[in-house]
Amino acid sequence: KLRNDRKFNEYFIICGIYFKILALAKQLDWSERQVERWLRLRRAQDKPSTLTKFCENSWRCLYYTYSFIYGLIILWNKPWLWDIKHCYYNYPYHPVSNDVWWYYMISMAFYWSLSFSQFFDVKRKDFWQMFIHHIATIVLMCFSWVGNLTRIGTLVLLVHDCADIFLEAAKMAKYANYQKVCDCIFVIFTVLWIITRIGVYPFWIIHSTSIEAPKIVPMFPAYYIFNFLLILLLILHMIWTYLILKIAYNAFYAGQMEGDIRSSSSEDISDNSLDYAPLHNSVNSTQNSRQRIH
Repeated sequence: KLRNDRKFNEYFIICGIYFKILALAKQLDWSERQVERWLRLRRAQDKPSTLTKFCENSWRCLYYTYSFIYGLIILWNKPWLWDIKHCYYNYPYHPVSNDVWWYYMISMAFYWSLSFSQFFDVKRKDFWQMFIHHIATIVLMCFSWVGNLTRIGTLVLLVHDCADIFLEAAKMAKYANYQKVCDCIFVIFTVLWIITRIGVYPFWIIHSTSIEAPKIVPMFPAYYIFNFLLILLLILHMIWTYLILKIAYNAFYAGQMEGDIRSSSSEDISDNSLDYAPLHNSVNSTQNSRQRIH
């Protein structure tokens, strides 16, 4: 049985690519370097520019900042922000105020836009996780709206928007080549993410919907779907937490944050995969030694 060694696998892939380039160079009557250069230029056309990625993260950072501040302002005087049991008292007779209505509609429009734009943007490493997250969030908001569970829904939105502000800000700093600023913001993001997504969300919101809610209000079919979607989001949070901690662990030893938990798939392949100097030299040295022998 072959041992699954990462370096051997990478070397095997590079060898295969090199011999394909060698065959292509013979067919086109080009040099190997000309083929490699053309492939680099062709791949660069499909990669978004740094400015494009910076602008994308800028408007997301702006939205999350606005959404979190607006949500905090409208919920500050709401009793269910301070005592989550008020989400269930006198249910389902919960009138929806204008500020909560706008909070829901703007958030719904944002997640719908992310669901559609994801298919036209550069494909990310966690494409399907993000797609499931967006769909689950939209269905969750629809169920909470139809079932008049908007109070618990506003708390979910508020908890989710908090950490995302610093994630987008860290990406912006990285694209602007402010590495130290990026590292500092990433530390803040990691702490906030763990507090909100792994702490507050499961132990405050999901605990309330799973343990406290059945004691106050009678259960109905939509409630179980609603709670299932909340748990589904928690599973996605745990997956992303692993990726975030992995980046933080690598950054601790590398001295700076490397990579991005949502980097494009085109960035996963280093430019070294098209720079075959070590392999090229080893092949040439082997050929030269054979010629000297003969």
